[in-house]
Amino acid sequence: MAGSGKSTVARKIAEKYDLTFVSGGDTLKALALKEGYEPTHFGWWESKEGMLFLANRRRDFRFDEEVDRELLSMAKKGNVVLDSWTMPWLFKGGFKIWLEASPKKRVRRIAERDRMSFKATFEALKNKESETKAIYKKMYGFSLGEDFEPFDFVLDTDNLDRDQVLQVLSVMLDRDILASASS
Repeated sequence: MAGSGKSTVARKIAEKYDLTFVSGGDTLKALALKEGYEPTHFGWWESKEGMLFLANRRRDFRFDEEVDRELLSMAKKGNVVLDSWTMPWLFKGGFKIWLEASPKKRVRRIAERDRMSFKATFEALKNKESETKAIYKKMYGFSLGEDFEPFDFVLDTDNLDRDQVLQVLSVMLDRDILASASS
C-alpha cells in the first residue's frame, strides 16, 4: 500500500540488479496528464484533483485497463521491476513481493514525504485506498491489502528504514532467485 516503501525499494532493486523500473502510478499519472489533470506535485494522489481522477477511474476503468495492458507487456518482456498494485494478480510469472506497514506508519511516511499534516494525509489515504480497493475488486475480483495469495514474499517494513528493506530483499533475491536461476 502507499507509504510501505514499495516505490523507493523497487527503484533501488532495479538499479542494483540493472533492471528496468516501471511504475504503475507514474503510468496512471501520464494518462491523467493527457486527460487535462496536473499530476506534477508531491501529494497529487492525495490532493483534491487526485481524488477527482480516482473518482473518474471508478466510473471508467479504461485508465486502469490501459495501464495494466502496458505493465503486462513489460512483464512479459522480462528484466523489469514493476511497482504495481495489480500485476501480482494479473501476471502469472515473476517473483512477487508485498511490503507491509501499519496504517499509522504509512500515513507518517506520506505526510513527511508530501509535506502534509498527519490528519489530512490520514483522511486522504483512507479515501484513496477505499476507492482503489473498490476499483480492483470490481475489475478483477481481488482484495487489495487483504489477499496475499499471489505473493512469494511478504516483508513488514514498519521498523525498517529503506536501506534495511533493500538489504533484506537483496539477501533474499540473491539467495533464492539469482542462485536458482544460475543453477
